[in-house]
Amino acid sequence: MPIGTGVDTHVFCRIICLLLSTLWLRFVYANDQRERERERERERERLECVEFHSLPFLGNGIKTYKYNALTFIPLNLFEQFKRVANLYFLALLILQIIPEISTLPWYTTLVPLVLVLGITAIKDLVDDLARHRMDKEINNRKCDVLLDGRFQESKWMSIHVGDVVRLKKNDHIPADILLLSSSNPNSLCYVETAELDGETNLKFKMGLKVTDERLQEEHQLAQFDAMIVCEEPNNRLDKFTGTMRWRKDRFPLDLDNMILRGCRIRNTDVCHGLVIFAGADTKIMRNGGKTRFKRTKIDELMNYMVYSIFVILILLCAGLAIGNSFWYEEVGSRAWYLKDGKDQTASYRGFLSFWGYIIVLNTMVPISLYVSVEVIRLGQSKFINWDLQMYYQEKDTPAKARTTTLNEQLGQIEYIFSDKTGTLTQNIMAFKKCYLLDVHSGPLHCPVDFSWNKYADSKFEYLDHSLVACIRSKKDKDAMEFFKLLSLCHTVMVEQNEDELVYQAASPDEGALVTAARNFGFVFLSRTQDTITISEMDQEMTYEVLALLDFNSDRKRMSIILRFPDGRIRLYCKGADTVIYERLSPNSRHKEVTQTALDIFANQTLRTLCLCYKDISKQEFDAWAKKHKAASVAMSNREAALDGVYEQIESNLMMIGATAIEDKLQDGVPETIAKLAKADIKIWVLTGDKKETAENIGYSCELLTDNMQIHYGEDIKLNRHVCVFSPQNEILYEKKKKRRRLRLKRLGRRPVPATPQDATQPIDDWEKESRQVDFVNMACECEAVICCRVTPKQKANVVSLVKKYKKAVTLSIGDGANDVNMIKTADIGVGISGQEGMQAVMSSDYAFAQFRYLERLLLVHGRWSYIRMCKFLRYFFFKNFAFTLVHFWYSFFNGFSAQVAYEDWFITLYNVMYSSLPVLLVGLLDQDVNDKLSRKFPKLYLPGQQGALFNYKNFFISLFHGIFTSLVVFFIPYGAFLQTMGQDGEAPSDYQSLAVVMASSLIFTVNLQISLETSYWTFVNCFAVLCSIAIYFGIMFDIHSAGIHVIFPSTFTFTGVAPNALRQPYLWLTIILTVGISLLPVIFIKFLCKTIWPSVGDNVRPNQWNLGVFEMELSRRSAYAFSHSRGYADLIASGRSIRRRPAAARPDPRDSITEVPQAGNI
Repeated sequence: MPIGTGVDTHVFCRIICLLLSTLWLRFVYANDQRERERERERERERLECVEFHSLPFLGNGIKTYKYNALTFIPLNLFEQFKRVANLYFLALLILQIIPEISTLPWYTTLVPLVLVLGITAIKDLVDDLARHRMDKEINNRKCDVLLDGRFQESKWMSIHVGDVVRLKKNDHIPADILLLSSSNPNSLCYVETAELDGETNLKFKMGLKVTDERLQEEHQLAQFDAMIVCEEPNNRLDKFTGTMRWRKDRFPLDLDNMILRGCRIRNTDVCHGLVIFAGADTKIMRNGGKTRFKRTKIDELMNYMVYSIFVILILLCAGLAIGNSFWYEEVGSRAWYLKDGKDQTASYRGFLSFWGYIIVLNTMVPISLYVSVEVIRLGQSKFINWDLQMYYQEKDTPAKARTTTLNEQLGQIEYIFSDKTGTLTQNIMAFKKCYLLDVHSGPLHCPVDFSWNKYADSKFEYLDHSLVACIRSKKDKDAMEFFKLLSLCHTVMVEQNEDELVYQAASPDEGALVTAARNFGFVFLSRTQDTITISEMDQEMTYEVLALLDFNSDRKRMSIILRFPDGRIRLYCKGADTVIYERLSPNSRHKEVTQTALDIFANQTLRTLCLCYKDISKQEFDAWAKKHKAASVAMSNREAALDGVYEQIESNLMMIGATAIEDKLQDGVPETIAKLAKADIKIWVLTGDKKETAENIGYSCELLTDNMQIHYGEDIKLNRHVCVFSPQNEILYEKKKKRRRLRLKRLGRRPVPATPQDATQPIDDWEKESRQVDFVNMACECEAVICCRVTPKQKANVVSLVKKYKKAVTLSIGDGANDVNMIKTADIGVGISGQEGMQAVMSSDYAFAQFRYLERLLLVHGRWSYIRMCKFLRYFFFKNFAFTLVHFWYSFFNGFSAQVAYEDWFITLYNVMYSSLPVLLVGLLDQDVNDKLSRKFPKLYLPGQQGALFNYKNFFISLFHGIFTSLVVFFIPYGAFLQTMGQDGEAPSDYQSLAVVMASSLIFTVNLQISLETSYWTFVNCFAVLCSIAIYFGIMFDIHSAGIHVIFPSTFTFTGVAPNALRQPYLWLTIILTVGISLLPVIFIKFLCKTIWPSVGDNVRPNQWNLGVFEMELSRRSAYAFSHSRGYADLIASGRSIRRRPAAARPDPRDSITEVPQAGNI
C-alpha cells in the first residue's frame, strides 16, 4: 500500500523530534502550551509506529513536607520502626501476648513504647506543619498570568510551562522565565539575586530586541506563539542555552535573557516573561542538591553499643535457658509440688524460658534512650538560640540552631573548612592606597577634606593630603591619567533615581575604585550604547567606547578602548600584576619600583591592582576590529576566540600605577582563629580567590604567621594552593613525590596525551586514589591549608577527601550560595547571614551573623553538649544494667524460671518516672567549667576530639559498674532476708518484701549516683533528685494500697507490702547498707582520679594557665584584587542595556550621589 506524502512528512518530523529529544532538549510553546500538549498527545496516538521521547513538564507547585492527614500515622510509624530498638520492643510486645512465654504483663512494654513513639511523632508533626505552612505560603503567592487574552491574577502553583506572566517591582520570580519585555528602555530589567547566588549587588537582564519591539502591549503578548527549544532542567546557575523560533526566524537565547526563580524584580516597574522551567525543574530547586542525612559519631557509636547489648542479652538468655533445662531435668521434674500438668520436655521448657528471659531482660536495651537523647538535643539547641553573646545587634540577627541532632558533634570538630570573602572578611571594599609612579601615597593622620569636590561622597575617607594636592594642581599628567582610567575602565552601571545617581557594580572592588575616582575629581556620570561620560575636575567629557574587553577568571584583567574627543584611540587596562607585567612594553617606566610598592601593599594584606594604557593607531585598530567582530559571532568556542583577539591588542602596555584596596576582616577573626588553633582544630580556607589574595588574608587573620614555612603545592594534581609548614612537612612532600614517580614507572608507559591537560590525569582509579591519599596525608600534616581558585564542587570534594581518608569530624562555614555544597558535605554546616544572601543559611545546620561566634559555638556550646551527652549516656547504660541484671542474679534462686525480681509496675515506671528527670537535667544543664574558662583554656576541647568521654572503654566501665551495683542490690537484701525476724515476731522474708527493698535500694543508689556525677548544681537538679525519690515512694504506696487493689485486683497484687516492709527499721538499715556499699567504691575512685589522675577540667578549676603571646614579623608578599565575576561588558556593548537619557538637564547630584553596595563606608 503506498504511503501518502503527508504521512511521510509527519513520520519524518516525528523521527526528527525523536532524535532531538534523545539529546534532552525541551520544547516550550508560548501561550498555548496546554493545548499543544493535548495536540502532541493525539499525534502520538495517531502515529504509534514512532516513539516520541519527551520528558513531562512539572507544575509550579513545590512540596517539601513529608506527611499529610492520611499518611502521617502510617508513614511516621514506618519511619520510627526503622529504628532497631523500636522494632525490637514491638516484637517484645507481641511475645508478651503469648501466655506460654510471657512473664510480664503487656503494659510493661506498651506504656514506654507508646510514650516514646508519641513524643517522637509530636516532634515530627510540629516540624512538618512548619514545612506545610512554608509551602502553602509560597505556592499561594499571587502573580499575573495571561489567560484568555488578558492578564489575570493566579496562584504560583497554577502556573504552567509556556504561560506568559507579568511581574512588577519588588515581585519575587515564580519560575525560571524568559524575559520578553519590560517598562525600561530596551527591555532592561534589574534583578536582585541574593537568594540565588548570594550576591547583593543588582544584576541586569535584557529581552531580545525583537520581543522588546513587538511584545509591549497585552494584545501583542496574547498573540505571541513562539516555540522555545532549550536545554533540559539542570542546576547550572551560570549557563543557559536555547533558541527561540518565531515568525520563520531563529533567535539565540542565553542566561542574560533569563530571570531565574529566587530572584526579585528591582528598579523595574513592569516586565513580561515566558515560563520555561517551573517548580522542581527550576534551577534554584535543582541546585539545592541532595540533602545528606547527617549523623553524629556518638549516634553511630550508640547504635553499635545497642547492638552489643543485643548480643549480651541473647547470650545471657541462652545461658539462663540452658540453666532452666538442666534445673528442670535435675530438680523440677522430681519435685511433686512443682508439677504443672504439662507434658513438656526439659529442652522445650528451656526454649520457652529463653523467650521469657528475652522479655524479662528487655530493659537492658533502653527503649527511652533515643527519645531522651532527642529531648536533650532539643534543649541544647534552644540554649544556642537564646545565647545573647551570639546575637548580632547591628543586624538584629540571633544565632540559630537549624537542626537538633548534631549538637554534641560540635564538641568533636577536628577540621574547619572556611570560605574567605564574606566569612572571614566583611566583603566591603575600601580604597586605601595607591602608587602613581613618583607619587607613593599612604595614610597620614587626619582625613582629607573633599569639600572642594561637589560630587564627593561624604562617607569616603582618605588620609594622604599630598596626593589630593597633586591632583588639584593638575600638573602631574600621570596622576590625572591614573584617576581618569579608574573612572573610565569599568563595567559599573549608573541609573538616575530621582535626584541621585546610583552605581551598580559587578563587584565591591569596582565600586570602591569608581568611588575613589569620583572623590578625586573624576566622576563617572553616565554611559550610552557607545559613549561614556565623566566629569574631569568639574569639566564634563564624553568618550566614544570602541570596545570593552571584559574580565574573566582566566584573563584576570579588563580593558576598554576609547576614542578621545581629539580623535586619539587609547586602551586602558587594569588587572593582576602577574598578567600585567607579562604584557608591559620594554619601554614602560618604573616597573621595579611599582613591584616594590605592590609588595608593600601585599604585606599589609591589601588587594592590589595594576593600571596601564596603550595608544593605538587607527590602522591598527581597524585591523583588530575586524578580527574582533569575526570572533564575537563565532558559533563554537566563542570565548576562546575572543580571548585570542584580546591577547593581540593587550600588549606593549605602559604602566601608570597601582591601587590597594582593603577587604576588611570581620571583628574578632584573628582572635577566633588563634583560639581554635590552640584547641587543636585545623583550619582550611577554601576560596575562589586568587592565590595572592587568599594568602594575604591568611596573614591578616593570623591563620598564617611569619614563623611558618610556606609551601606552594602546584605539583599536586588538584592544582590548588597548599600551605605546608615546618621542614618535616617539606621532606614528607618530597618523599611522596618520589613514591609517586616510582609507582608510575611500575605502571608502565603512559599513553601519549591528546592535550596537555590529559597528561596530568591519573591513569586509573588506583592512581587517582593514591594521589588523593597523598594530598590528604600531606595537607593534614600542616597547621593550616589554603586552597584557592576552587569551584563550589571542588570545595565539597576537598571536604569529602578529609572525611574519607582521615575519618575526622569536619565543619564547613560559608556565607554564599557557592558554599552550599561544602556546607552540606561536612559533618557540620554553618551559615553566615552576611552580605551574600540566605542560601548558605538555608542549607546550614547552624547559622549566625559573625565568624567570631564560631569560637563560642564550639568551645562553649559544643564542648558542653558533648560532655553532657557523654555523661548522660554513661549513666543511662549504668542504671539500666544495674536495674536489669538483678533479674539475672535472682534467676539462680528461682530455678531459672524467668520470674521477675520486682513488681510489674516498678518495671514499667522505672525508666519513665523514677530515674529519668535527674539524668535529663544533667544532659541539659551540667558544665564542668563555666563559659569564660571554656574560652580561656581551649585545651579543654581536646577530650572531645579524642572521643575520650564516650567510647567502648566507657561502655564496658558502665557495664561492670552496673554489674557490681546489681550484685550489691540483690545479694545484700537477700542475705539480710535469709534469717530475719521482725519486731512483731514475724519474718518479713517474703518475695514481695524483698522486691520492695531491692527496688528502694536501687532508686536511692541511682539517684545518688547521678548526684555524684553532677558538676554544676542548681536548685532544679536538687529538686529533680529529691522529687524522683518522692515520686517513687508516693506511687509505690498508692499502688500497694488496698483501695486500688479492690478496683483492679488482678493488676495490683502487692497489697500492703510497702507499708508493712518499710515500717521495719531492720529493712531501712538494709537499704542504707546497700546504698552505701554501692556508692563507696565510686566515691573512692573519683577521689583518686581528681587527686592522682586529674583531667584537664580538674586542673583548670583551681589553676590559671599562662598563655604565651606570639609576635608576628612583616614579610613581603605579592597580591592583586579584581572582580571575581564577569562584568557587564556584553550588556553595555549591546546598546540595549542603557536607559535613554532624559531631555531635561542633568540634576546637580551634589551630596546625593550614592553607590550600591557602599564600598567606601568602612
